[in-house]
Amino acid sequence: MSASVKSLLSTLTARGPHQVLRGNLGIAGQPGVVYTPAKGLNLPAVAFGHGWLAGAGNYRRLLEHLASWGYVAAAPDTERGPIPSHLNLATDLLTTLDICAGVRLGVGDISVHPKKLALVGHGMGAGAAVIAASQREVAAVAALFPSPTAPSAEALAPNIDIPALILTGAEDKDSVSSNAIPLAAAWGEGTILRSLDRASHNGMVEGRRALAALGAGKHEPKTERLTRALLVGYLNYQVLGDKKYKPFADPEALIPHTQVVDPNAIDEEPEQPQKLPILQLVQALRK
Repeated sequence: MSASVKSLLSTLTARGPHQVLRGNLGIAGQPGVVYTPAKGLNLPAVAFGHGWLAGAGNYRRLLEHLASWGYVAAAPDTERGPIPSHLNLATDLLTTLDICAGVRLGVGDISVHPKKLALVGHGMGAGAAVIAASQREVAAVAALFPSPTAPSAEALAPNIDIPALILTGAEDKDSVSSNAIPLAAAWGEGTILRSLDRASHNGMVEGRRALAALGAGKHEPKTERLTRALLVGYLNYQVLGDKKYKPFADPEALIPHTQVVDPNAIDEEPEQPQKLPILQLVQALRK
């Protein structure tokens, strides 16, 4: 493990050099929030999809972190109920990108480059980001602790001709609430699947969770910090082309507290009877 990778990871864990401004996407007709550097032209932009029973407000630190590193980070605040439409959230992500790329932000001194766009999401929002990427070419996709969606993200992934970063928690990468492994296997070449040590899929969600009392998971500050650093490093290389950050897009690179997973080398284990998570039960009832 090179000292430079450790150094870069430490740097990216900290807040970036830019002052951050917060805005309301609703002014442009899309409920949601947008965080931007205080100024800058031809900036990169990220549209971020939230997880189940969460909203844009549960990812404030992640969005602010991206903005502090020079990204316009915007998140639609829709499909927050117990029976969300993943397809509608994907549509809202694309609308969010359109707003970022087509509207001068701030007082007119902030703009986005139309070729420097990325789709990112957490949980069901990760699946929505994949659905959106199947409909529009972007520079990169990052699926953070993805969970199953309808339509299936892994069914669409083989037709997406752009690279992806997929993160999963070591605690739950094999659970029925995670589709990180089949998604990575379906996406194929150019996709990196990294497992975060001692992390779970709900660890990066800030604030009180609606289902915390039912064991939906608690916030994990270390998971959140590491996820932010891995994401910015990956986007800096993939979207901005900054070669200094190539290790974050290199499946051979050793990055502290993470392990690269080969999705095609997972041993098949006998199927065990498992209780369906609440999300799957709700979706089953919906059909």
